[in-house]
Formats: sequence, C-alpha cells, structure tokens
Amino acid sequence: MKKVLILLGCPESPSQTPLALYTAHKLTKMGYDVTVASTPSASKLLEVSDPEEFYVSKKVDLEKCLEDLEEKEYDILIGFVHKDAAVSYFVTFYHILDTRSFAIVFEKDADLLGKFLDDLKENTDATLISARAYHNPTPLRVKIDRAFKELED
Repeated sequence: MKKVLILLGCPESPSQTPLALYTAHKLTKMGYDVTVASTPSASKLLEVSDPEEFYVSKKVDLEKCLEDLEEKEYDILIGFVHKDAAVSYFVTFYHILDTRSFAIVFEKDADLLGKFLDDLKENTDATLISARAYHNPTPLRVKIDRAFKELED
C-alpha cells in the first residue's frame, strides 16, 4: 500500500481542516495509507472534527515527523500552504522525501498567493493546486479532485 503524508500548519484559514479531512478521505478510498503531520492546534481541530478517526487515523506532530523523516519514506507528499512558514515546511519535506508532491496553495490576498506560488515553483517541482480561498473550500476541492484523477490510474 502506498503511503501519503499530508502536512498541516497553523489552522488560521477555515478551509484548511475540512479540505484536509476531504483529501485524507479521498486518498484512503483510493487505497492509500494516509498520515497527517500537523501543528498541535491543527491536530486539535482534526480531533474535534473527526473524533472517531473515520477520516484520519494516523496523526503525528509536525516537528517530530520532520525530526524522524527519511528519504522515500512516503510515496506522496501533500502540503497545505497558506503562509510563509508553510512554504518553508513544504520545501523542506519535499527535499528530504524526494517523492511525488502536491502543494495545495490558498490565500485570500492575490499578491501573497502569487508569492507563495513563485516560491514553490522556484524551490520544487511539485504539482501546484491553488485558488484564492479562505472561507469557501469549494474552488480548491474541485481542483484537488482534478489533480488527483491522475492518481486513480
């Protein structure tokens, strides 16, 4: 079974937690073994949103995961990117894992969104899934569905 690592940083954006649960559920249904590495606050939101661990059963602290990470430990990396710190974490995990990667990039400010996308393009070859989003997860959900179609083959 292929392994996926989903990165969740600070959960300031209301879209992050539902999109993370949606992504984990979608990938699990596709047959992937999903682990979510997150900050303590993002982890708490996952626990409250999914108390029976129906969507996310494997969780690890983001810092602990980074500490123990080994090349090719996961087959796919997915990062939720909506801050400078999230860009840095994604790029770091990307280079350590050296695996197929997707960055889900979202921000309500168009200039910041563009900056995050430029930084990721400059430092990775990841597939970039992006939208101006903050409260409404639908534009990103549609783009996630399209991007993950290639994983169904």
